[in-house]
Amino acid sequence: MQEILRLQKKIVPELVEVLEKRYNILRTIFLNQPIGRRVLANELSLSERVVRTEVSFLKGQGLIEVNTPGMNVTKSGEEIVDKLSGFIHEVRGLSDIEQDIKEKLSLKDVLIVPGDVDSNSSILKDIGKAASNYLKKIIKSNSVIALTGGSSVKEVVESFEIIRNISNVLVVPARGGMGRNVEVQGNTLVASLAKKVNGTYKMLHVPESVSLEILNSLKEEKSIKEVVESIHNADIFVYGVGNAFEMAHKRGLSDESISKLAELKAVGEAFGCYFDKDSKVVSNTTAIGINIDEARKINTHIVVAGGKNKVESIIVTQRNNKNGVLVTDEATGREILRRLNEAK
Repeated sequence: MQEILRLQKKIVPELVEVLEKRYNILRTIFLNQPIGRRVLANELSLSERVVRTEVSFLKGQGLIEVNTPGMNVTKSGEEIVDKLSGFIHEVRGLSDIEQDIKEKLSLKDVLIVPGDVDSNSSILKDIGKAASNYLKKIIKSNSVIALTGGSSVKEVVESFEIIRNISNVLVVPARGGMGRNVEVQGNTLVASLAKKVNGTYKMLHVPESVSLEILNSLKEEKSIKEVVESIHNADIFVYGVGNAFEMAHKRGLSDESISKLAELKAVGEAFGCYFDKDSKVVSNTTAIGINIDEARKINTHIVVAGGKNKVESIIVTQRNNKNGVLVTDEATGREILRRLNEAK
């Protein structure tokens, strides 16, 4: 297939360009339906004239419907989006990038979706879909799944399709809550995913940042002990990563703690652990839940992150994570590989 693609690019490069353009239009309609032409043009940074022409073609092929609320993708269109995704993946040479990143960071696997999440926020839905598909493949009866909160993990849960062929699955939050946005908190996502896998869930009603005295007291509570024990028995771990200082502010760390992170030269953060440029854990927040030692025992880490501002954080948190499956977007993947090559 790669040889055929190389020949196509040399002999009829315009064919590949048109294919990619129409795929992007169809996929964007699918992710945002119903959507109007003007909004679609803005999403893809195309002129309304170009969008009008392409929409007319897609409608003529029976791939979309145009109604008063906006455009929707037909069943045939959905099949095209699904089948073309793998082709576009190969056209852009993403398999080679995945393999290079996997080898250079010593990861279990790398999944890259086409596009740039920084210029098209809907790509985050594609990242979530790719991660949820991977989760669906590995989840089995009696699995224990630990989740953190966050917008990236929320996309994974929302994209996950209901399954009923497994039993006795337990879903637990990896750590206490973070921030005021209930929709992206671990407890909320845990309950949502448990329903989709016909499983059960446990909640961890502990603030992300509490005093050490209160923390020690809470650790002795029977209900919390039971949840923590379940977290430690997890065989699948789903989480996002971020910039150390952005996450420190989100977690409500004190100015003194943030200054300490600066002294320790923290770069990236994952599940409450702060890593320096050498991938060493320099700080670990005291919240109840998973820690780095427990995390390393979990068989599979599904790490969901996109955006060039997270490139360094992805590298430092995932280097030598032999259980890690990184799911990201094309632009982020290319930048990760560029920096890894420069670091030789």
